[in-house]
Amino acid sequence: MRNNPLARLSARKSIRAHMLWSFVASFFVGFGASVAVPNVPEIPGRIVYNIFMSFGTFSLVFILTFFFLTRRTIGYLLRLSEGLEAIAGGDLGYRFPAVREDELGRIAGNINAMAEKLELQIEKERRSEQSKMELITGVSHDLRTPLTSMIGYLELLTAKGYRDESEYDRFVGNAYNKALQLKELIDDLFEYTRLTSHDAKLRLMTVDLNELLGQIEAEFQPLARERGISVETSLPRTPLPMKLDPDKIRRAIDNLLMNALKFSLKPGVVRISLAARDGGGRRTAEIRIENDGRPITREQEERLFERFYKADDSRESSSARGGAGLGLSIARSIARLHGGDIRLRHADGHYDFRIELPAGGASAAEQPESGGYVR
Repeated sequence: MRNNPLARLSARKSIRAHMLWSFVASFFVGFGASVAVPNVPEIPGRIVYNIFMSFGTFSLVFILTFFFLTRRTIGYLLRLSEGLEAIAGGDLGYRFPAVREDELGRIAGNINAMAEKLELQIEKERRSEQSKMELITGVSHDLRTPLTSMIGYLELLTAKGYRDESEYDRFVGNAYNKALQLKELIDDLFEYTRLTSHDAKLRLMTVDLNELLGQIEAEFQPLARERGISVETSLPRTPLPMKLDPDKIRRAIDNLLMNALKFSLKPGVVRISLAARDGGGRRTAEIRIENDGRPITREQEERLFERFYKADDSRESSSARGGAGLGLSIARSIARLHGGDIRLRHADGHYDFRIELPAGGASAAEQPESGGYVR
């Protein structure tokens, strides 16, 4: 608009042009009204009287016309003032209507954008604070449960509250299992904190992702059979070399497989597949882990990757030991650390988790290494 002379003269596009044209129009209307005032020759001092009447008529008509032509602009300025007072008073949901195309319209748009950013920032801080409270609550609850059980068994052992050696061994075994569960929870929390910190490092090496996934599937088969789950795989016949951190990728895939194992219908099937994708100017590898379980709501689906979130009402399995709700968060953090992501497609209880990894390597901080993957 600045480079267009005609746009500068448009009263719709420029408040300065609007004021100028309002002034010019008011001047000519006032001048015409003053000319139309009839002379009164029979009054003494008629020249002074006629001048006074013409000037008075001009002034009155000029002011009324200028006020009429600029009333909408002045009204909008007053609305801007009232809106700024409302926003300053904490009403960040206040928005100015986009009815003008001049400087005032752009000011209103900038104020709306500022208010929206402030509202989003405050909402982000509120969610961050809520997330911290959920973190403390989740850690406290998940650590307290096995710790309380351990203390109970140890108190029984200390007080010799067992009937025979078999019950003694059972108490010791239960306390040991609770200690392992506590260690697993602490390890998950430590891993999640480390992965989401700014100094997270990857130990990259060239790995045949096809071979790595085959090894993970072979290790997963016995555990799945114990739970009444069969495993179906669809892996390419040719190698798929990728530059990644094999230990972290293994951890991400293990977490997704254990999630599928816990929440699959029994008997059921877990499907594992791998494919190379070309699209958007880049080559990616896509790992898919599918299973059938109980359906979840849209809200639960959106929160499934949040830390410490567990959709207990719809996905809880009585035969599976509950975790800390960090497995999926850790898996997504690992994928994003590699420059990829994890997405879920859910429909009527069918869960399709997809790990997308770029073939070009990671985007996060790296500690590169050469060599293949050796198990």
